[in-house]
Amino acid sequence: MNREVFREYDIRGVVERDFDDDFVRDLGRAYATFLHRAGKKRITLGRDCRLSSDRLRALLLEGILPSGIDVVDVGVVPTPLLYFSMVHWKMDGGVMITGSHNAAEYNGFKLGVGPTTIFGQDIQRVADIIERREFASAGRRGALSEKPVLPEYREYLKANIRLKPGLRVAVDGGNGCGGAVAAPLMREMGALTEELYIEMDGHFPNHHPDPTVEENMRDLVALVKRKKADIGIAYDGDADRVGAVDENGRIVWGDELMVVFSRAILKERPGATFIADVKCSQRMYDDIARHGGRPVMWKTGHSLIKSKLKEEHAALAGEMSGHMFFADRYYGFDDAVYASFRLLEIVSREGKGLAQLLADLPRTCFTPEIRLDCPDDRKFDVVRKAAEFFSKHYDVITIDGARVKFPNGWGLVRASNTQPALVLRFEASDEKSLGEIRSVFEGKLKELGAM
Repeated sequence: MNREVFREYDIRGVVERDFDDDFVRDLGRAYATFLHRAGKKRITLGRDCRLSSDRLRALLLEGILPSGIDVVDVGVVPTPLLYFSMVHWKMDGGVMITGSHNAAEYNGFKLGVGPTTIFGQDIQRVADIIERREFASAGRRGALSEKPVLPEYREYLKANIRLKPGLRVAVDGGNGCGGAVAAPLMREMGALTEELYIEMDGHFPNHHPDPTVEENMRDLVALVKRKKADIGIAYDGDADRVGAVDENGRIVWGDELMVVFSRAILKERPGATFIADVKCSQRMYDDIARHGGRPVMWKTGHSLIKSKLKEEHAALAGEMSGHMFFADRYYGFDDAVYASFRLLEIVSREGKGLAQLLADLPRTCFTPEIRLDCPDDRKFDVVRKAAEFFSKHYDVITIDGARVKFPNGWGLVRASNTQPALVLRFEASDEKSLGEIRSVFEGKLKELGAM
């Protein structure tokens, strides 16, 4: 067993290397054991459209069902629809088989207990159960049934989102699970859609399903401009992350979407709290405060953010990567389809595109997320050493990596929890300062052997 596949908030690896038949069966048995210890007996199971997902589903069930756990299979769905089934149907937990935005050869497992997914030490406890062979036996075989969740999800959105007919929306599904759900519902609710790569295809033949990478948004940007769309929407492979393009064809990043969402929410809920990760723009935090909200900076990671959302009783949490967690009018988990419909609702109601809505947001110079390959066994040590160095010279926030404050900007380095990589981001008042901050960071990382 490769212990490194047990990450901070999910289990993820290269299928042919990390997920042989025995491991996946044992994972099912270990997860069932974890559920029994928590007094849980009935879960939902979903999978994305990756080529390996059907095989992993069958093997996982070979471990779960003999251990006495009842399973309701919701089929091939976006990750948030699995979460929706857990909460809406009041299940004891759930498993999503997904590689999210990783390359096609990857896959993984998100394990839910109660209404949310486990993370941190709980994931490591599942690994411990496998290593120690401490599998529980219920004395009965669990029952397997199938029930589609999409009809109830669609009805929920139709009952809770209001769109004015005629909104022109360009949609890029990235050949993942999200476009096949979202685009038909947009049309049904009166939007005029222009669609790219809506068909599910685990080869991801057109572009990698990750809207945080500018290259992956190129076709959507071109479509928005060509069709004069009011807005463009993109999803990652399992539709828990949303990307957007404004009416002028400019990519609107996750922290800018948080500005749009927070302003709308604060009109209805003055003083509301908003959680955002360490990668988000300082102008986002400042804008929330300027409009009467309470911004809280926190760690990156869907399970970590969800936990903080509940702890702070926040209305919304979001990440630069496009994970959006609405507790306002929703269940508090990351759902790119729901988030995109909330965005369409705002644009529809205001009669303005994202460029107009963000026209008064102060301009800064910034980079998108920058990923540097760094082995899993080295990346955290590199970040620790970088934090130690910068703390001697600058103000540093260390809740997740090192976010270093400079007189006219900031820079961040943190270890990815999903890939063997370092994640960097920079923001400054002007291009010259941005280059200087980036140079300082990259020089130190090169010295530490990370570049």
